[in-house]
Amino acid sequence: MSAPIADSAGNADTAARSSLEALRTEIAKAVVGQDPAVTGLVVALLCRGHVLLEGVPGVAKTLLVRALSAALELDTKRVQFTPDLMPSDVTGSLVYDARTAEFSFQPGPVFTNLLLADEINRTPPKTQASLLEAMEERQVTVDGKPRPLPEPFLVAATQNPVEYEGTYPLPEAQLDRFLLKLNVALPSRQDEIAVLTRHADGFNPRDLQAAGAQPVAGPADLEAARISVAKTSVSPEITGYVVDLCRATRESPSLTLGVSPRGATALLSTARAWAWLTGRDYVTPDDVKALALPTLRHRVQLRPEAEMEGVTADSVISAILANVPVPR
Repeated sequence: MSAPIADSAGNADTAARSSLEALRTEIAKAVVGQDPAVTGLVVALLCRGHVLLEGVPGVAKTLLVRALSAALELDTKRVQFTPDLMPSDVTGSLVYDARTAEFSFQPGPVFTNLLLADEINRTPPKTQASLLEAMEERQVTVDGKPRPLPEPFLVAATQNPVEYEGTYPLPEAQLDRFLLKLNVALPSRQDEIAVLTRHADGFNPRDLQAAGAQPVAGPADLEAARISVAKTSVSPEITGYVVDLCRATRESPSLTLGVSPRGATALLSTARAWAWLTGRDYVTPDDVKALALPTLRHRVQLRPEAEMEGVTADSVISAILANVPVPR
């Protein structure tokens, strides 16, 4: 009697995985050569996490999020972060209605499923901090009253590297709220030729429908996928491996700040989602290694002398991955 139930569960997992694979395919219709970033966005959706996309101007950070929005049947809003943006411009505010002589709440753009926080590091810390409660607790408190955000809710923020003029580095507390930090690199020569060829053939990045991007997944597909991911098994050895990696960052002589237990939980979550995406119902050490850099790179802080020597967060984490014993 249990076989039909097992078959049904297997079919549901396959259908959920197919919808997420289709999502990656649709995004690729608009964005060339950014497969790691595309995969990271899908992993974040599965883990109910937020994503920080960092790269120089012109590498399709904003287009990547817009393509994700076009492939998802979700409500999407965009906020262009500027130096004069106020917290209430993001969260909403109380507005006085002269007709009723009462104040009513006017929701801000954060009340959506997918919020594109464009160039988040171009606004001062006070406005950046307006997203903290929304990202962590999925609610916004205005005038002492908590107001829940829609489900699902994901913040996809873009930023230029902090060495560029006119930027404000994100505080550590806010960086830690991002599940993943994805470095959007300059494309290879072959990919850049493909980009230019598309534009020569009439591709318009402002009209994704003309590029063929269509909604292929919605909230029900996403929820089904999340339920499947939650069934992916994690052995005690894998849990111990994740803890050992994160504890090693706290002991690294190159770092003043290591990965917190929240970061360890995030790494386990992203490795689980990656294992499911690749078609397995269990997590391996390779899954942990595959997601270690994007999950941990923004949760550590380099010593000034290490930075002067050219050490990076990625190089420190890569060295730790090479030195921490892998469970068999």
